[in-house]
Order: sequence, then C-alpha cells, then structure tokens
Amino acid sequence: MKPFLPLLFFAILLGTSCNRQVQRIETDTTVDLSGRWNDTDARLTAAELVSEIMGQPWLERHKRNNSGEEPVVIVGMVENKSHEHIEAEVFIKELEKAFVKSGRVRLVQGGAKREQIRRERADQQNNASQSTMKSWGLEVGADYMLQGSINSIMDAYKRKKVIYYQIDMTLTNMETNEVVWIGDKKIKKFVKN
Repeated sequence: MKPFLPLLFFAILLGTSCNRQVQRIETDTTVDLSGRWNDTDARLTAAELVSEIMGQPWLERHKRNNSGEEPVVIVGMVENKSHEHIEAEVFIKELEKAFVKSGRVRLVQGGAKREQIRRERADQQNNASQSTMKSWGLEVGADYMLQGSINSIMDAYKRKKVIYYQIDMTLTNMETNEVVWIGDKKIKKFVKN
C-alpha cells in the first residue's frame, strides 16, 4: 500500500497544477493584478511628463538662444524611493522613447550605456580599419539633464489599501545648473481583497 501513496500525491499535484491559463494580450492593455506599480504606470507617466516638458517655455527659449537648434537631453538617475521594488530602467526607457518620438529634442546616452559605447570606440582604435574607426572627442554634449524620483505612500486597513505614487522630475541646464522645468505625476490606486 505504501508505494501507492507517492503516486497518489503526484496525481493530485499534477491535477491541481494544470489549472493555469496563459493568454497573450496587447502590450498596451492595462492589467492591474496587485495594485503595484506596473508597465502601464511607467508608460503613461513617461508619456504625460514628456508631453508636459515639451509644452513649457524652456524649449522655445533654448531654440531662440541657440539659432533654432534642438536641445540635447540626457536622462539621468530616476531614484526609486517607494515602498516596493520598481525597475526604474523600464521607466527611464519609456522617457527616452517619448523624447525621441517627439522629434523636438536630441537624446544622448548616459551612464553604463555611454561607458559601453566608449569601450567599443576604444576597441575600434586597435581593431577597426582607419576608414571606419570612430574618433574620440566628437560626442554631443547634453544641454539638459532630466532626473527624478518615484515615491509612494501606502495606507491599509483590513482587506483594503490605497497606494499613492508621486513621480517628481526636474530638468536642469547642464551649463548653468538652472532648473528649467519641474513636473510631477500622481497615481492613486484603491485595492480591495
């Protein structure tokens, strides 16, 4: 009778684990399962903030003072100060994509990606032909840096909770250290279990 028990346990386990269903959905579909920060929050927040940035006076002032040239922007650090793990890189990529799609600013790489490009350029100095090797000292310098933070407050009682997110962003002139734009986006979610 004892050899039958492991088989019975395996059959029960197999039967209960087959209830999962997976369905592919469009990537822009809003799905809130837990109430936590998700891809929709990142995408919509980035689009709204970049749209707001593009409508502010700093952009026209820059063009007026620089013979009509578009400003060069670098997206710096977006610090996660929230109560949950948020992959800030997803949000940063959404910001960068929105800037590029706007066609109104030029975007340069920052951080680890910039360092990777520099390592590749250094490697080209030894391994690429003279005609295709990229030169040092020709990078485009950023005129402005966008930085920010993601904060959250959670209030819970029994089986209900409210999660409040505030995303604060600042655009700073790299040469003068002048803050040319400050914006924020607020998200509030009610979760009932």
